[in-house]
Amino acid sequence: MATTTTPPPTKADAAAAFARGLEGIIAGESAICSVEQGKLIYRGYEIHDLAAHATFEQVAFVLLEGHKPSADELKRFTGELIAERALPEPVVNFLLSSGPMLKAGTAVPMDILRTSVSILGNLDKESQDNSAAANLRKAKRLLAKTPTIIGHMQNVIDGKDLIGKKTGGDASLSHAGNLLYLMTGQKPSREFEHVMDVSLILYAEHDFNASTFTSRVIAGTLSDMHGAVTGGIAALKGPLHGGANEMAMEMLKEIMRDVGEKGIGTRAVDDWMQRAFDTKRKLMGFGHRVYKNGDHRAPILHKLGRSLAAGDTKNPGGHAAVKWFELGEQVQKIMLEKKNIHPNVDFPCGLTYFTMGIPVPQYTPIFVASRMSGWCAHVSEQHANNRLIRPLSLYTGPAEMKW
Repeated sequence: MATTTTPPPTKADAAAAFARGLEGIIAGESAICSVEQGKLIYRGYEIHDLAAHATFEQVAFVLLEGHKPSADELKRFTGELIAERALPEPVVNFLLSSGPMLKAGTAVPMDILRTSVSILGNLDKESQDNSAAANLRKAKRLLAKTPTIIGHMQNVIDGKDLIGKKTGGDASLSHAGNLLYLMTGQKPSREFEHVMDVSLILYAEHDFNASTFTSRVIAGTLSDMHGAVTGGIAALKGPLHGGANEMAMEMLKEIMRDVGEKGIGTRAVDDWMQRAFDTKRKLMGFGHRVYKNGDHRAPILHKLGRSLAAGDTKNPGGHAAVKWFELGEQVQKIMLEKKNIHPNVDFPCGLTYFTMGIPVPQYTPIFVASRMSGWCAHVSEQHANNRLIRPLSLYTGPAEMKW
């Protein structure tokens, strides 16, 4: 009996399926994450359940090793991360040299982080090994070292000595707590550590978003993990993706400057928003390509951040935090009433990190400290069952001409 093969798709087939930005197009399979209208699931575990009952280290284990860890497995995994926190000397030297670039504005923290990760790839003895075992080891090293890069970078910006230069921080602190410690030199309160930990859980993974898809496209060529996540960092930097949390906070600062504290709760904010609508200004932190009825991560973080602000209205930066949430809530209300657009997780993230006194330019690098777990899981999955990712395009140029 003769067998038949399915012919490859033609340009006509591609034209029939065309969707700008690949919206609604299924571009691959994954066992890592499911993004649904009412749920966000990491390998079978729903995000509300994880945010309420898991730690970031447990979630990272689930993403990278594929199952819920036992007590012994979690102890082993945590120990592996702590042992890999310190940075090699060439990366430290680069960070120490980054001050003038950051001051001049030719680079922002995401650029410095991207280059640091690229340097790590040049120094990793397993960088060219795409085997599952090597990828898992590299993933743990990348996850462990990212907070140290961010902390050392902030020390350079602040003109202070590097904290934990030899150790990568304090071994008694969690991934979230150590990140805050490396940036400030102070051990965070239990409340700050918990809020940061939950934010990292919420940001850890989100299926084929722009940065993860970028990482998978790179991995699909059988390039290495460091190169793939370096591309992911470059994609995450953009204000239409990870940079939205920074831009959302900058927008709120602009509103506050224009209307003043006395304008909160008054018509002044409505007028500001209407001017933004009239000029078709894009307001960051709102809307989502998948979540049409609201991002269910947003209320989790908003509640935690609001509680933190109400409990201590003076953060290390010295500003009254509650007023920012009041402004943010007013902006959310206007967006929902006039545009029927819900906030995404980046909106409360900006407010929450601002309440914690975290410098705005570090919001997206902190995103990387979380999403590194998801990226590395996807790179490993792509390498394990690879097919080159190569879509077609619709040509819109001139018709064929004679030279």
